[in-house]
Amino acid sequence: MKFVIQRDQLIKSVQDVMKAISSRTVIPILTGMKIEAKQHGITLTGSDSDISIESHIPAEEDGKVNVEQIEEGTIVLQAKYFPDIIRKLPEKTVEIESDENLKITIRSGKAEFNLNGQDAEEYPQLPMLQTDESFEIPTDLLKSLIKQTVFAISTMETRPILTGVNIKLADNKLSFTATDSHRLASREIPVKEANIEFQSIVVPGKSLNELNKILDDTEETVEISVTSNQILFRTKHLNFLSRLLDGNYPETSRLIPEQSKTTLHVKTKELLSTIDRASLLAKEERNNVVRLATKDDSNVEITSNSPEVGTVAEDVTIQSMEGEELKISFSSKYMIDALKAIEYDDVKVDFTGAMRPFIIRPAEDDSILQLILPVRTY
Repeated sequence: MKFVIQRDQLIKSVQDVMKAISSRTVIPILTGMKIEAKQHGITLTGSDSDISIESHIPAEEDGKVNVEQIEEGTIVLQAKYFPDIIRKLPEKTVEIESDENLKITIRSGKAEFNLNGQDAEEYPQLPMLQTDESFEIPTDLLKSLIKQTVFAISTMETRPILTGVNIKLADNKLSFTATDSHRLASREIPVKEANIEFQSIVVPGKSLNELNKILDDTEETVEISVTSNQILFRTKHLNFLSRLLDGNYPETSRLIPEQSKTTLHVKTKELLSTIDRASLLAKEERNNVVRLATKDDSNVEITSNSPEVGTVAEDVTIQSMEGEELKISFSSKYMIDALKAIEYDDVKVDFTGAMRPFIIRPAEDDSILQLILPVRTY
């Protein structure tokens, strides 16, 4: 195997693929990175058996040559050293060559590295997903779906199913839902021409976080395919494969209150920064609790106190309030996370009493929903 490649292209692909490689894997060869050279380009693969990532560098694209002098072959390289070597090479191009004894030579300018490789035959075959059943959505939309939900997953392994995001596709609507049983985040979008439906799959939150880091903010589409235990996200140069979590995701729709007793309309930024300030005194062991109390039709008061530290109180101007007066306590961290996820200037907060879950939505958009359970403070 041999090829000469543009270093910046190689660095980008290596960084993407490294996100799937773990030094803690039980299969030793998976600590390496597989490199496959074919006439049409180079493919890098990394996997930790939960996530697998393939990144393809085409030999030529849009009239620009990325890879030349290709002699076909595959090899597995030690991922621990390879990224740092590539990053620090002196020239803009890199020549990589392997011999029949699995020895790899990396040359750039006056620098030359020799590494021991491993036989690519021993590298596990990635499952090939049939892509007849798939649907497409724009990349930037997928990124915002992930961003607006994944933060609400559980980090506790006691209920593994809650460490993932529940995804449904039915009636040409795609929904993402995440909950840790104290809060819930969901968003629904319309999908055109989906020739596939699934009622409920659960993708590990870790997988979605890694995918979100790799994807560029573009309007190009991502093709998504699902089988019984895997999901594949495919872009022009990337295949991102994740296992799905086993088990039944709880029915979350019954958590969402039908009617509300108090509704506030407020500027997202003002509410966010006030709660952020109040949380400065909210002690860790008390769940970062802050308190909201309605005052009149144009103000609510946000307070927090910590006996050893002190108290804070601040009024927030609201645009309007409908319904009953209310005092409620909640985790400032949950509220801050929820408000940050909503990318709208105005929010509507619906309360159904001091001890019932409350809902935060953009004022003009019902497709994004954040739900938070209040905290008892007595």
